[in-house]
Amino acid sequence: MSDLAVSPSLLTSPMPAPTAETPRMRETAEKFEASFLSQMLKPMFEGIDTNGPFGGGEAEGTWRSFMIDEMAKQTVRAGGIGLADTVVSEMIRMQTEQTQAQPGAVA
Repeated sequence: MSDLAVSPSLLTSPMPAPTAETPRMRETAEKFEASFLSQMLKPMFEGIDTNGPFGGGEAEGTWRSFMIDEMAKQTVRAGGIGLADTVVSEMIRMQTEQTQAQPGAVA
């Protein structure tokens, strides 16, 4: 058996038990992640000329923001970058703390 020691800082606290709001929280967190990704993707397309043999012209410039938003949504549907998981975990933790802090709550 190995004498490997695990640093407590590497361990994560267990996720609180799911609440009735978990599906709604997941949806909200995924929308937040898609919005974040959309904002991060926008600078990649700034300055790209829409003219030329493979450009979409004026229409491409007009609809580019919609394309970027859909790229971000698709990235989230494909697993995202993990931001939604962190947001959901934090929302559940905050809800659990709020529930326990209410007078008459069972600990």
